[in-house]
Amino acid sequence: QVQLVESGGGLVQAGGSLRLSCAASGRTFSSYGMGWFRQASGKEREFVAAINWSGGSTRYANSVKGRFTISRDNAKNTVYLQMNSLKPEDTAVYYCAADTTGWDHGRADYWGQGTQVTVSS
Repeated sequence: QVQLVESGGGLVQAGGSLRLSCAASGRTFSSYGMGWFRQASGKEREFVAAINWSGGSTRYANSVKGRFTISRDNAKNTVYLQMNSLKPEDTAVYYCAADTTGWDHGRADYWGQGTQVTVSS
């Protein structure tokens, strides 16, 4: 079992940046793949980015490629999502997820509670 707590969301103007953090409890964090997903109002939850257990492999949705960067610090049990050049269409609740297989395939076995990101035009 792992608990995930996101932080760093907020209101930002288009073109701005935010960094989301997801702190994980437990000693198994370094063996898990981690991912970020988002859900805009009235839409289904969608994959944003994922990173494997070591940080050596990452995947991104086409809509964020080149603007967002996922990273992790296993010593701090934390995964990050650096979001640059934000657009109004990036507005959503962002969720952190843990993949117990350790890979960056976008699987989610555990979820955080989410953090709101709002991008104004």
